[in-house]
Amino acid sequence: MTMMMRSGTQVPLDAARMAQIVDEYEDLADFDIAEAETAARVIGRAAGETELRWRARLLQADLLERRGELASAAKMLVEVLQWAQVSGCRRVRARAHRVLARLYHAMGDVAANLEHMIQCVDALDDTTPASGRIACLVKLADAYAETGSMSSARDRYEQAILTATDHGNAGRQLMALNNYAYAEYNRGDLPRARHVLERLRAAGAEHGRPLGFSALDTVARVEALLGDLAAADRAAREALRTYRDENAEEAGTEADLLLTLAFVQRLRGELDDAQQTIDRVRALCSRHALRPTEVQALFEQAEIKAAAGDFARAYATMHRFHTAEKRLQWARREAQARNRQALSEVDEARRQAEWFRDQARRDPLTGLHNRRFIDEHLPALLEKATDDGSPVTVALLDLDHFKRVNDTLSHETGNEVLAIVAAMLGRADAGSSGFAARIGGEEFLLVVTGVDVASAALRLEDLRQAVAGHPWRPVTGELPVTVSIGVTAAMAGDTQSGVLARADEALYEAKHGGRNRLCLDAQITVAERRRFRDGLR
Repeated sequence: MTMMMRSGTQVPLDAARMAQIVDEYEDLADFDIAEAETAARVIGRAAGETELRWRARLLQADLLERRGELASAAKMLVEVLQWAQVSGCRRVRARAHRVLARLYHAMGDVAANLEHMIQCVDALDDTTPASGRIACLVKLADAYAETGSMSSARDRYEQAILTATDHGNAGRQLMALNNYAYAEYNRGDLPRARHVLERLRAAGAEHGRPLGFSALDTVARVEALLGDLAAADRAAREALRTYRDENAEEAGTEADLLLTLAFVQRLRGELDDAQQTIDRVRALCSRHALRPTEVQALFEQAEIKAAAGDFARAYATMHRFHTAEKRLQWARREAQARNRQALSEVDEARRQAEWFRDQARRDPLTGLHNRRFIDEHLPALLEKATDDGSPVTVALLDLDHFKRVNDTLSHETGNEVLAIVAAMLGRADAGSSGFAARIGGEEFLLVVTGVDVASAALRLEDLRQAVAGHPWRPVTGELPVTVSIGVTAAMAGDTQSGVLARADEALYEAKHGGRNRLCLDAQITVAERRRFRDGLR
């Protein structure tokens, strides 16, 4: 049997070659969609009732999602997931959750994106190629970063980098470092972003791979905001040269790179050059209907006018920016609503939605609440704390050196440890409206209500000691099991991302202070800290 490619080439097909073709498409981020559709359709028919047939179906669902046909993609993914669950095929199940994560991300549901990436990584096994495992870890790290869990994101990025290094996969190592640097930049932690970019540049030099235009664009933004405008200018121009040298033809990418150059030129005081560059951006946006970039170009135009002292035009342009931004947000919401409606109109997708709704607020391994539950309930508790001063304490808990348990013993032992710790969290006194949740991996959240932060911290310290003192020997042998805890208290006007970021920083301090300890957020008052210390005596 042969398959005709769009190039006119006849490709001979046997089982090994068909598997190789699907492997290649699963490992690529960009490819010819029409050619991939032909391959998936032909292989799906030829493979018979085998795992390869369902992998080909999964590739078809992937392609439908890329085309924006979300309802059709969901319908096919339901079939694939049902087969994977019944057959116990973890590789297909992991890949299906990865595509579902991207589908929900396209609809703006970052909680569901994280949930499916957690399930994707949990389903990986020894049959998953190293390249695919690394890519899943990076996407999980991206999902954590997007939901504000930077401690978990950093752990996954580092795990992906280490795995890529161990397997000699330079491409995946650079991908992980690039995404890591952008996540730190996006979070606003510029020193960390610069540090990761330095690691990226060193890794690229080691493998003979200079930075790509995407990484150089991030370098330019970071250096500009840190004040090294000369380095920022070099990086922005190098990004454009690299893009053109690669003969890329993506108008949106070129416009974004030019927008960064205009930003740097403005900060350098080169306002005429910045204006010429922003004119080129707006011309590209107009020619190719690049609405999001066009909106950002309006903001930069207003900043250029303000820097030139033309405040009347700056004000008028900023007004146009805010109007355009609101229209863009509405357009996105309407598109997301249409996609959700399309999903609900598909019977299989509706059954899938019901299946996920039943489990969506519980972590399947531990039975604790999950990220979706957090997103639904924590904001309301914070709002109540702002309105009436109700005390809310938020704690992030992370198992120390958990990777050693998985690597030294087994993933099954690791899961048993997670379940035991989760049960201890579930029994903790969190107050009438508090709750325990598994954020993902070995990271947990405990929200305590009804008592001040000092009292809540004492309960958490009891929990820490209980974990350390649990009889672990029958489960982990000589390996100890401990937790590090970062604690913060809700303040008036707090947002979920803000309170989690503070708890994350306290957790980071606990980790780097020796682990198996509890650290209070730096913003907790001296009086509360004293009450906590007094309670420990």
